[in-house]
Amino acid sequence: MKPLIQKLVETQGPSGYETQIRSVVREEVEPYADAMQVDALGNLIVQKGKGSADGIKIMLAAHIDEIGVMVTQVDENGFVRFTTLGGVRPSNCVSGRVKFLNGASGVIFMEPLDDLAKLPTIEQLYIDLGLSSSQDAMVRIGDVGTFDRPFLDLGKRLVAKSMDDRIGAAVLIETLRQIKSTPHQLYFVFSTQEEVGSRGATTAAFGIDPDLGLSVDVTDTGDTPRRTKVRMDVSLGKGPAIKVRDSGMLADRRVVDWMVRGAEKLKLPYQMEILERGTTDARAMQISRAGMPAGCLSIPCRYIHSPSEMVDFEDVQNAVHLLVDLVSHPIKL
Repeated sequence: MKPLIQKLVETQGPSGYETQIRSVVREEVEPYADAMQVDALGNLIVQKGKGSADGIKIMLAAHIDEIGVMVTQVDENGFVRFTTLGGVRPSNCVSGRVKFLNGASGVIFMEPLDDLAKLPTIEQLYIDLGLSSSQDAMVRIGDVGTFDRPFLDLGKRLVAKSMDDRIGAAVLIETLRQIKSTPHQLYFVFSTQEEVGSRGATTAAFGIDPDLGLSVDVTDTGDTPRRTKVRMDVSLGKGPAIKVRDSGMLADRRVVDWMVRGAEKLKLPYQMEILERGTTDARAMQISRAGMPAGCLSIPCRYIHSPSEMVDFEDVQNAVHLLVDLVSHPIKL
């Protein structure tokens, strides 16, 4: 899966501008799809399986958008002010490199701080394109860009920008490849605009009207050095995490137990996840139309929403093994 992961994370696709990454995903899934469509919000919806008397309609979602920046001003010296697309944190920006969709590149830095003990705000940051004046600027108001950082293979650990949630997309693509048969109608949704409010999953779930919803996304970890008491009991390398709750949803307990049973049957490592900040496309699915049982299979990830997000390759592979088995058999919640 590593070449696939590298291709996905190194492709640009900020929220609302997913055309390029959607084309990459489409090329990967087309040989395995029974049907495909792109809906009005740009979600790529891939259908697998015709369904049977023992089957149900399942929506599996992973978002293909990533956090980014949008130009709000270019001053007379060619320095760029920007706003954010999704959860871009100032602490993760300084000295980071940015690449705009039109090919222009620059580095993010900050105004001199009066109080070095305080973090800068987004308003105190700017992008230096290496220019002398605004007349040389290659960008204009409304242009968008993303962090620019190459894929890094550390063997067991993989590092890149946009692991959130291209790693989930990779899991869905590999699951689609490995499924031999299923009694269900499966809808693999590579969703848009999750980072700005799960907008793509909201419309896709309404259109599909599934019986069960499951998102595949990253989750935070509590396994790095810190002075305060660790509250996030998830670690890299201990298996995919089964979400119990996050700040946007309470996972359906029947779905949680179904995933736990599946992992234990396969003797796969797994973790239980409670995420106190953040949510996923599962929230949008859970409350679509009249509602549905929904849950989330999470990939533990360090340094989320930074240019260097880190996952464990074995966690990724075990997520695929679990997901393939879960959707290949009849489901009784």
